[in-house]
Amino acid sequence: MSGGKGGGSRELKVRVKDKSKSQSSRRWLERQLNDPYVARAKREGLRSRAAFKLSEIDGKARFLKKGARVIDLGAAPGGWSQVAAKRVGSEGRVVAIDVLPMPPIAGVDFVQLDFLDPSAPQTLKAMLGGPADVVLSDMAANATGHARTDHLKIMALVEAAAEFAREVLAPGGAFLAKVLQGGTEASLLTALKRDFRQVKHVKPAASRADSAELYLLATGFRASA
Repeated sequence: MSGGKGGGSRELKVRVKDKSKSQSSRRWLERQLNDPYVARAKREGLRSRAAFKLSEIDGKARFLKKGARVIDLGAAPGGWSQVAAKRVGSEGRVVAIDVLPMPPIAGVDFVQLDFLDPSAPQTLKAMLGGPADVVLSDMAANATGHARTDHLKIMALVEAAAEFAREVLAPGGAFLAKVLQGGTEASLLTALKRDFRQVKHVKPAASRADSAELYLLATGFRASA
C-alpha cells in the first residue's frame, strides 16, 4: 500500500489556516486531512484508519480465523472490532470493551466497562461463551509530550492487557497489543516468551512513518495447567 508520498501528493496537500486552533491542533488536522488511510477508511465505512493496521498484521499472521472468539480491549471507536467481526464471520464471536460508549457494530457485542475492573475477565468470557482465541489491544494512554513518561504509561497498559489475556485466552490463543519504540520492557518480553510459543514486534505500513508505535504479537498461548 502506498504511504501517500509520491505521485503529486504535494499538489493535493491540504493546509489548515484556522488561526483559532493551536499550532499542534492544526498540525494534527492537516495530518488527518492528508492521510490516505483516513480517506480510505471513510470510503469503506470503517470507524478508524487503525482498521488497516489490524488487517495488514492479520493478513500475514492469520490469527483471526473463521469461528474464532475475540476480545477487543479499549475498542472505541471500533475500527479493530469491525475487522475482527468480518474475519471471524458469523461462526465466530467478537466482544468489545471500553470505558467510552461505542455505537453498535454488526457482529460485535459491546460492554461499557474498564477492562481493569475485577469483574471484566469473567464478564467477557461469559459473553463469548468460553475462553477467547484472540485478545486485541490498540490502547494508548493520553500523551504528555514527554517521551519517557509516555513510554512508561503505554507499557503499563500493555502489561495490564497481557495479564488480562492470560486470564481469558484458550490454549494456542494470540495476543496483539500496541507498544512504543524505546524497547518493550525486558520483564514483559520474558514473561510473554514463557507463556507464548512465539513473540515478535511488527510495524504495519498503515502506521505512520514518523510514529513510534509498534505492535507486539504473541501467538501459541501456553495455558497454565
